[in-house]
Amino acid sequence: MLRKRVIVCLDVRDGRVVKGVSFQGLRDMGDPVELAARYEAEGADEIVYLDISASAEGRRTLLDLVQRTAERLFIPLTVGGGIHEVADIERALRAGADKVSVNTAAVERPELITEASKRFGAQCVVASIDARVERRQVELAVKTADGTVDPAVANPRMSADWFRVFTQGGAKVTDLDAIRWARECAELGAGEILITSIDQDGRRNGYDLELTARIVEAVSVPVIASGGAGSAEHMRDAFLLAGADAALVAGIFHEGVTTVPAVKRFLAEAGIAVRPAGEPVATLRVDAEPLPG
Repeated sequence: MLRKRVIVCLDVRDGRVVKGVSFQGLRDMGDPVELAARYEAEGADEIVYLDISASAEGRRTLLDLVQRTAERLFIPLTVGGGIHEVADIERALRAGADKVSVNTAAVERPELITEASKRFGAQCVVASIDARVERRQVELAVKTADGTVDPAVANPRMSADWFRVFTQGGAKVTDLDAIRWARECAELGAGEILITSIDQDGRRNGYDLELTARIVEAVSVPVIASGGAGSAEHMRDAFLLAGADAALVAGIFHEGVTTVPAVKRFLAEAGIAVRPAGEPVATLRVDAEPLPG
């Protein structure tokens, strides 16, 4: 049985770990290198670095930070933010990242996923998707003068809730449906899907289980649930109810609400296969084939 993964996310801005709510109101959480090393020692299965302002500011990710972190870790390190082209992915991998997460650049040029997958292997490419629930706006366009909806043109299905994709750290609206985009990313060659609910992010009310489950149903690659973890119970639900392969966690670890060992014990007691917090991690990190060139 494949083990479920507990992944600690470090949102990085200006070289510091930060945390907010729905991508807003960021607070300083500490030094990313020290936090990454601490979480590995506690039993985290992977670390994710997201340079949350790189894409919006049009700059590349913090490679020096990646290198310093990779030198201290044995568990896999994923890096995202500021990835614009295949050369950026190669730089991140050469700096020590095991995987690279792509979001804005992939939406702007989907071929990037295929190019990266072919060059470095699908296992190195994570398609990161930020989405929020919205109400389709068809009704607004078909309302009559008295405010009612013209029955001749109204389509009940089109006015249903859907999940809209956002880019640039949640700042830019797209017309992409998250479920369809996840499926396309997998078809293009992404080895994993990281799905973040903007609505739930930082609120600690639990993951968006519907969004996560629908992504799991739509793709054949591993899915990482993100946005909203407030307790070990929320991670359990992401695994058992939504079928996620991994759960991304941030604030509740950074602020000491709970710990990685405590979460691992709870999940194991719930019958979920996880790597025990005390198990050696040296065998977790799998060295990829040498990079081309």
